[in-house]
Amino acid sequence: MPNATTLVEGLYFGEGPRWHDGRLWFSDFYDHAVKSTDLSGNVRIEHQLDDQPSGLGWLPDGQLLVVSMKALAVLKEENGALVPHADLSQYAKHLCNDMVVDATGRAYVGNFGFDLDEHIATRGVEAVIADHPTTNLVRVEIDGSVHVASADMHFPNGSVITADGKTLIIAETMAMRLSAFDIGGDGALSNRRVWAELGLYAPDGICLDADNNVWVANALANECVLFGEGGERLQTIETSQNCYACMLGGDDGRDLFMITAKDSNHAVVSAERTGKIETIRVDVPGAGRP
Repeated sequence: MPNATTLVEGLYFGEGPRWHDGRLWFSDFYDHAVKSTDLSGNVRIEHQLDDQPSGLGWLPDGQLLVVSMKALAVLKEENGALVPHADLSQYAKHLCNDMVVDATGRAYVGNFGFDLDEHIATRGVEAVIADHPTTNLVRVEIDGSVHVASADMHFPNGSVITADGKTLIIAETMAMRLSAFDIGGDGALSNRRVWAELGLYAPDGICLDADNNVWVANALANECVLFGEGGERLQTIETSQNCYACMLGGDDGRDLFMITAKDSNHAVVSAERTGKIETIRVDVPGAGRP
């Protein structure tokens, strides 16, 4: 099992890594900041927020979109500032989280659906996985209008869109699986199906490679795992701590970036900068979106 090396240290809790314009962009929850780094680990702050940022993406004109977690909203960059783009509070529950943006600027946004830390503290991880509230995956059009993309989702988390723009694959963390949908011309999702049952792997962030296999950040272990459709485990990369997000990027798309932290509990990771970005070279480059 190959080991990753550390590119960046000193984060609180990173999320939403995206390769964009020669840099890896990401959110740092408890620094309330959107950041980016080059391949030498030089980090800069791109935006400071009053809220916790999470998922990132870009509109066709280059404007940044940022998920504002507690506000249950998506923000848009205008003239160097982040302004409201979409209010998801009608359909999203508790904290909004990861997001993928398609080639037209349409966004699919997940949310927790319940207070994860409280449920784990009172009931334990296994009980929460076995029984938990479901929630909606939300679709945001480029004009900011908001729609339910799919109901009854089990903690909709990291998501990717295939290179042909026709399929969305999403991590349902609490169901321990990747699910897939067909994407219609109007952005509507249909033909919901299981893409891969993952067993004891809790999928958090995910990214797609050119072979249409999916790298999965396993929130329950120090690893990032490559799965094929149907659930075959193809490769495992060991990280130094729990892995919560991943992204393929670099000059040739073959740098796998993995965001790790000591824990996901907010009381633990907001008090100490244990977060890292770890990286390793892989054989197959990234594809699709993000």
